[in-house]
Amino acid sequence: MELDGLLQHFFGSKDPSTLTEAAFARALEQVKIGFGVEREPGRRFALWCLLDALGEAPFPANAFAKEPLLKAAAEDYLKAAYRLERDGPGDA
Repeated sequence: MELDGLLQHFFGSKDPSTLTEAAFARALEQVKIGFGVEREPGRRFALWCLLDALGEAPFPANAFAKEPLLKAAAEDYLKAAYRLERDGPGDA
């Protein structure tokens, strides 16, 4: 799943900041529902990452309680995101 595609699908725009507060809230609810009903692991993880980017992701232990590999991937993702936020992108 591609971020631009997810944003376009759920928010109708590649830039959710252009939406009204009510439209954003409706779209965010749709992302949460999509995450809740998705069964394909890769798509489920992508939706969780989108929720995390929007500050709405459940903790990995809650989101992936019955999926230890996804739980570990989500925890690794959060650790990497924290390091990037704390230390910056570094030298490439």
